[in-house]
Amino acid sequence: MNKEDLLKIIEEDDLNLLSVKSKASSVITADERLVSSFQEINNFIKENNREPEPGKGIKEHQLATRLKSIREDKKKSEGLSTLDEHSLLDNAQKEISSIDDILKDDDLGILNATEDDIFEIKNVPNIKTREDADFVARRKACRDFEKYEKLFKECQADLASGKRKLLKFTSDQQIKENSFFVLSGILLFIEKIGETHVDKYGKIDGRQRCIFENGTESEMLFRSLVKRLYENGHAVSETSGDAKLKFFENFNLINKEDKQTGFIYILKSLSEEPKIKSIDNLYKIGFSNIPVEERIKNSSDEPTYLMAPVSIVSTFECYNFNPQKLEQLLHNFFGSACVNIDIFDKNNQRHMPREWFTAPLSVIEKSIEMIINGGIVNYKYDTDKKMIVLR
Repeated sequence: MNKEDLLKIIEEDDLNLLSVKSKASSVITADERLVSSFQEINNFIKENNREPEPGKGIKEHQLATRLKSIREDKKKSEGLSTLDEHSLLDNAQKEISSIDDILKDDDLGILNATEDDIFEIKNVPNIKTREDADFVARRKACRDFEKYEKLFKECQADLASGKRKLLKFTSDQQIKENSFFVLSGILLFIEKIGETHVDKYGKIDGRQRCIFENGTESEMLFRSLVKRLYENGHAVSETSGDAKLKFFENFNLINKEDKQTGFIYILKSLSEEPKIKSIDNLYKIGFSNIPVEERIKNSSDEPTYLMAPVSIVSTFECYNFNPQKLEQLLHNFFGSACVNIDIFDKNNQRHMPREWFTAPLSVIEKSIEMIINGGIVNYKYDTDKKMIVLR
């Protein structure tokens, strides 16, 4: 068969039997992956009627990051323009000509202050406020996040269904282990509260491990977390904690139906007796159903006041409170710091008052605050350290 015969056969191949087709590759190209990932973003918007946002769960956070990356790449944006169902890429390329443009373009909040504010002076002596001097651990990737991912999903589902509610953050007593909070729009979980102490301002402090929904964690200071939650946070109620929810929502709210039951007071002895005068941090903690000034006017004649004048250090009004419960709580809490003093009245009868304690005033005032709001059950007084610590 000569060359002319071969050419004739090829020309007369009406069924294209001699055409050679390239073999289809099973390997997904970079362009195909880009299209697939953009389609995920389109599907998310169809289902949720909004763009994916950073910090709203790992999957959504990934979609928000991906969308930002596409918008910042002119070539990718142009290549996906035919698939842009929701006009996501109309303004993909933003002109950056000033610092304000950079800040406005920070969709992921990278430049936002988290635990540390760039405008706060820290680690400098003689700073006026305690918060400015605190070292606050920065967030880092949580290596065992898989242990907590299910908890976050369940909590989000409970919030969506109404089983849990967002509550106004009103007290540091709301911070407990295994509790959820929302800080700057991100769900966080208090996994563990470390050893606590009372600082020089009479406030409880220490570090706790906080796990964030975006897969990070931080060993935040107790006081720093409290400050941030007051500024931009909420507590998350427990699913079965109706009583607890009611307590938090009505904390410190007094109305006409509430009944004043008396006053908690702290007194200091003015006795000139050497054995009494020599005791440091000696205070009486008690309860009175009448004004304290009226209650102590005959203190020099009463063994419970050590047969001597006393001065009022602090008083706290109580509503709907059980005096017997107060006395039991105080005795249990400061039992190891109770002072044994023998006092003889005018008839030479011996008495042993049981409401005098040796503890720093700041600690006593903090304990009363904790008694009023109910948080004292989780703490105890350490007589050696002279501070309030977790049980």
